[in-house]
Amino acid sequence: MWDDPKALNAIAVTLAAFAVALLAAGALAWSARHGAFAFREVVVAAPLERASAAHLETAIRDDLAGTFFTLDLERSRAALARVPWVRRVTLKRRWPARLEIAVEEHRPYARWGEGALVNADGEVFVARYDGDLPRLDGPDGRAAEVAERHRAWSGLVAPLGLSLASVAVSARGGWRVSAVGTRAPLAIELGRDDPDGRIRRFVAAYPRTIGALARAGTTVQDVDLRYRGGFAARVPGFHDKPARRPA
Repeated sequence: MWDDPKALNAIAVTLAAFAVALLAAGALAWSARHGAFAFREVVVAAPLERASAAHLETAIRDDLAGTFFTLDLERSRAALARVPWVRRVTLKRRWPARLEIAVEEHRPYARWGEGALVNADGEVFVARYDGDLPRLDGPDGRAAEVAERHRAWSGLVAPLGLSLASVAVSARGGWRVSAVGTRAPLAIELGRDDPDGRIRRFVAAYPRTIGALARAGTTVQDVDLRYRGGFAARVPGFHDKPARRPA
């Protein structure tokens, strides 16, 4: 081969082309990281309602590393999504040096457990909120189901002048709600079996039972719907009279 000029020329051309390719790749990589392509403008597309602009600015300054060509969009989205109240982030690069950030914020629907919130889609998140919200409780992974039950049952009891202050499901699947709108909060035990059917039965019977007692000035605090043909109600201060002994 060393005596073949054509073969030597071909090898030389190949090596030269390879070297040129390496140089071009290196130059391109260097150019992509050059300060000339750094972002000079970062714009949040819409005003923020609850997310802290200061927290967002800190995340942008600390975590959005890279130029127009080298910015890791997924890493940047993850960094910004850790800011309280931020649900989803969209990043768009605008030539030559502009980065646009669109932030979708959580909208609180209820409190979840002791220290979290849940949005209308049943997504649990942690943020500080001082307003009044209903309380939802349940095992991990069931927030969406509990939020949906709260929404549906709230619509059922609303015509009675009641609203649901809380909905909870136990680890064993038993449901319990607290309604407000009467003289005192009304605790309603639904149990595990057919809670939807039981609360509909309660709504149908309410005007002539609990509602009638309330109109007469009698307060009912607890209702147990875990009976096949009816329900039990507890009236504070009411005690069964002892049976009379035979004479």
